[in-house]
Amino acid sequence: MLENKKAVIFDLDGSLVDSMWIWPEVDDIYMEKYNLTQPEDFHKAIEGMSYTETAQYFLDTFPSLECTLDDVREEWKNMTMELYASKVPFKPGAREFLEQMQEQGILMGIATSNARELVDAVLKALHAEEFFISVRTACEVAAGKPAPDVYLKVAEDLNVDPKDCLVFEDVPKGIEAALNAGMTVCAVDDEFSRPDEAEKKRLADYFIHDYYDIKNNTYEV
Repeated sequence: MLENKKAVIFDLDGSLVDSMWIWPEVDDIYMEKYNLTQPEDFHKAIEGMSYTETAQYFLDTFPSLECTLDDVREEWKNMTMELYASKVPFKPGAREFLEQMQEQGILMGIATSNARELVDAVLKALHAEEFFISVRTACEVAAGKPAPDVYLKVAEDLNVDPKDCLVFEDVPKGIEAALNAGMTVCAVDDEFSRPDEAEKKRLADYFIHDYYDIKNNTYEV
């Protein structure tokens, strides 16, 4: 999996850290507060969107919301900041994998759809800032996933050709984004995206249940 790779780039939520459990609860609380009804295709519709694109989706989908884009973003951040700073762990084996990559001189970056403040909070809480040369959010580029923009931006920061990058992703649109960037992709098992496991395996080059699969050579090709 790592042969001839010069950089490893991680999606954050559901791929590197176990945090996807937060968002359905936040969505439910937010929608109940403003008397909103979740569309049937809600989760698939927002998959891969940047934090800002998702906030805009809410404003476009729910015209009864009388607030600004920044209002939505700020309220979500306030609802989740404490959780990201105190209750989000690494995925199993992730820290050991990061340490191994660091020892081997493999460059590392993060390409996430989340808000920068939440990314910074969880990395600080996990004492993980030192591992990453580049941390970019999809809010910093033209389009969120499945567009390749955020992955290409991290590769540019690392000064590594996209074909020399290995990406870890947990949802189909994220996998597509990395593939669209010309990178090799390993899909990561996550409870939230388990219903999409067949699609994830179809799209990705590799599949892991956890990061110990890499060390134990038990990953799927």
